Amino acid sequence: MLEIITKFGPTLLEAMGKTLTMAFYSLIFASIIGLFFGVLAVVRNKVCNVIAQIFVDIIRGVPMIVLAYFVFFGIPYACKNIIGFNLTLSALEAGIICLSLNCGAYMAEIIRGGIQSVPKGQMEAARSLGLPYLTSMRKIILPQAIRTMIPSIINQFIITLKDTSILSIIGFPELVNSAKGVVALTFKSFQVWAIVGIMYLIVITILSKLAKVLERRLSYDRK
Repeated sequence: MLEIITKFGPTLLEAMGKTLTMAFYSLIFASIIGLFFGVLAVVRNKVCNVIAQIFVDIIRGVPMIVLAYFVFFGIPYACKNIIGFNLTLSALEAGIICLSLNCGAYMAEIIRGGIQSVPKGQMEAARSLGLPYLTSMRKIILPQAIRTMIPSIINQFIITLKDTSILSIIGFPELVNSAKGVVALTFKSFQVWAIVGIMYLIVITILSKLAKVLERRLSYDRK
């Protein structure tokens, strides 16, 4: 195992960096998607509520691997044969789109739940003072909702980080895909996958501890 770490450690660390980078960017875009559909889910408009629910149900109902194939292969094919536009997506671009959509659906539910956790009287008070709905949401409701959402958002980031392993099927050189290459060169699958498992365990443990610290701090601040 020490020989593998010495020889292929930099390669695996670089792959872990790419994995974290993809997960980070995906979480940013997922937060934007989740905020949009999360707000749609709570506004007093049935059409908006239905649109948000349809998006969440479709994305959450499609397996991640199917979504990855659809984005990487299906969308360029449809653009070329239906629209007549040649579109080529790199594995990184397709991976970020796939993860952003998948994570965004779950983020929408996290944000919806966070907004609904704020007492309704807060919005009513803001509206009675003459604040527009969006201003009330941005300045009054969301700042309070974020307190309850942060631990769940970090947990979702952990899930998204683990989901990056699925994207090895479209050729993105994340940690699992790079580990497959190391196994092919060394024929030492047990040692390589043990190292990969430990790398994931270290990163995810750090993030989990961070989530618990934030949760305790936010709980203390609310007292």
